[in-house]
Amino acid sequence: MATAEAKIRKGRKFDQVVEGAREVFLRDGFEGASVDDIARVAGVSKATLYSYFPDKRLLFMEVATRQCKEQARTSIESIDSSRPPQEVLSRVADQFLGFIYSDMGQRIFRICVAEADRFPQLGQEFYHSGPMIMRAALVDYLRQAAERGELRIEDFDLAADQFAELCKADLWPKLVFGIIQTVPKDEKARVIDGAVRTFLARYGAGDADFRTD
Repeated sequence: MATAEAKIRKGRKFDQVVEGAREVFLRDGFEGASVDDIARVAGVSKATLYSYFPDKRLLFMEVATRQCKEQARTSIESIDSSRPPQEVLSRVADQFLGFIYSDMGQRIFRICVAEADRFPQLGQEFYHSGPMIMRAALVDYLRQAAERGELRIEDFDLAADQFAELCKADLWPKLVFGIIQTVPKDEKARVIDGAVRTFLARYGAGDADFRTD
């Protein structure tokens, strides 16, 4: 029954099923979540659940993409394009790390990697629902800041990707590989400060090493 070609079908209790699944996935994780528990928490029959989601992976991805879309929306709304880079980048980093450090963020990543060969749609849906949206918003901000003379960037797409990678330094790999279980606020602040300082050292308008043709 679980195939990459399986499709979801919407109906009257669709949102009810998704909300119930969200509660169970957050509590038990993907592997630990049973269809029986999801149906019970959602208040629907297993037949109804299967009629909407013939594959548990599809149900998880529906929950995950909703989370990602909400995170992207919140993050974008927090960006004041008129503010200076240090302030905006710090806020973007805080929002970004808040999600990828979360239980849901880590579970999404692990499942997308584990299912990449059998079900590549999972990773594609996740990327398009959140990271791609946030990347576009960050690129747009970087362009505006550059136009104001606050940044000096040639490749805006690369710069946005580099900032995201700087934010992942140190703590995120340790969470993914289970070396640490939680991130203290001061450690998160340390990573954010390092990411912003390093990015501005490269792309800040006062960077003497920056050259344009």
